[in-house]
Amino acid sequence: MESNLTAAALNVATTAALEAGKIISQSITQLDRIKVNTKVGTRSRIELVSEIDVMAETAIIELLDSSYPEFNVISEEAGDLGRKSDYCWVIDPLDGTHNFLHGHPHCCVSIALKYQDEPVVAVVYDALRNELFSARKGGGAQLEGRRIRVAETSRLSDSLLCTGFPYREGAETKLWLRTFAALMPRAQSVHRTGSSVLDLAYVACGRYDGFWEFGLQEWDIAAGSLLVKEAGGFVSDLSGDTNVFKSGNVVAGAPKVHEKLLHILNHVQ
Repeated sequence: MESNLTAAALNVATTAALEAGKIISQSITQLDRIKVNTKVGTRSRIELVSEIDVMAETAIIELLDSSYPEFNVISEEAGDLGRKSDYCWVIDPLDGTHNFLHGHPHCCVSIALKYQDEPVVAVVYDALRNELFSARKGGGAQLEGRRIRVAETSRLSDSLLCTGFPYREGAETKLWLRTFAALMPRAQSVHRTGSSVLDLAYVACGRYDGFWEFGLQEWDIAAGSLLVKEAGGFVSDLSGDTNVFKSGNVVAGAPKVHEKLLHILNHVQ
């Protein structure tokens, strides 16, 4: 895979993320006018999709297709477009929909490009804070064009961790409760923000030392995982496997924190 291609793809993804960000930032002051529905095919009243999710997604896909019509697309609302290609865009047009719908300014646009199932380009744009995170495989990770690195924290007792809990009651919820009970007294503090993509971006730039969550989808992971890796951090599932797409269970962090998180998480299952 040529570096020229990933550089060009990063520019296109950045343009698409900024365009979607305009839709989000212009809409957050008009929340009372936004149509919201329960996601099709789910039984949960809390899996919501707004017209802003759909508008942002449409803008992103149109811009990406204008430059790379042959690339496949997997997106949270549109699903898998099923194109036969080694390249695939993975999109979450609005990660943190619940936050957005309550006027809570913690949400983002996430766009990743995979080559043969491995992320090679990542763009995460927080339109409400005007922060743009980006990465290319082998090219490092940036925030607003400045190189970022994961934190140098080595002890859990000094760590600010972040997590996300499952929406639905079940085995994953019970597992998460056990892991939270194990980690809460060991960490300096634990946050839950409502946007796994931003959580991973914050790990990449050192705002969080570690992160764990279960049952994530591909669009929740792809861009953020590349950011963390290119910033010098580790991302794996509970077994230590770096292919986190198979299980959707993610453990990420600075190297020493990641190691400690894995050790504890595997002793509370």
